[in-house]
Amino acid sequence: MATAATSPDFNIVTSDHSLGRNLPQRVGRILWLPMWGMAAMAFTVGFILAIVRANEIADLPPGVTADDTTWALKHVVAGFMFLGFASVFASISFAIARILGEFRKGGGDIQESTGRTVHTLKMPLTAQLFIATMAMAMMTIVVAVVLHFVFAADIDNTAASLKDAEERFIVLEGVRRLGIAMYLISFMLGLGTIIEVLRFQAIRIRQLPGEATRS
Repeated sequence: MATAATSPDFNIVTSDHSLGRNLPQRVGRILWLPMWGMAAMAFTVGFILAIVRANEIADLPPGVTADDTTWALKHVVAGFMFLGFASVFASISFAIARILGEFRKGGGDIQESTGRTVHTLKMPLTAQLFIATMAMAMMTIVVAVVLHFVFAADIDNTAASLKDAEERFIVLEGVRRLGIAMYLISFMLGLGTIIEVLRFQAIRIRQLPGEATRS
């Protein structure tokens, strides 16, 4: 049975047994590698399409810098490349969650093996913000990726359509950069959570020798 408790520096839960990994940590443990694989595939497709676009540009008539095909490919290339970025950043986020899960489970297992009451750190505010910011970053980049594909399908070989394609690309570039900035902030929060967990576990280890074992 787990009960909430507090210490001078930490909010903790006490229990007779190790609580193991929480849900976000279990998800991170499962998904970090598949997301990395998805990133590798998306980057590969984006790179191949970038080569195709370069060949299309080379074949344009003299004096023509872009047409509907090259602009459509530009949007599609950006879509795949930033699908790759969203995936690799998600993989990093899930890896951070996995690390936190190993600390939580390992720390609890050690305390249980010594026969002491198991103290488990409740999810810090930095961890909650880490999850929320990561989710917002992923949604922001995925929305931009989807719009790149939608806009690519909407391009005609007219001056007005090509101008719209350029303006839409510029707007989506800003959206993508916002998503990347949020991802970087989430990484900072995740690393801050790791520091908090390490500080808690260092203090807890020093407490164990002076505690009586459970009867």
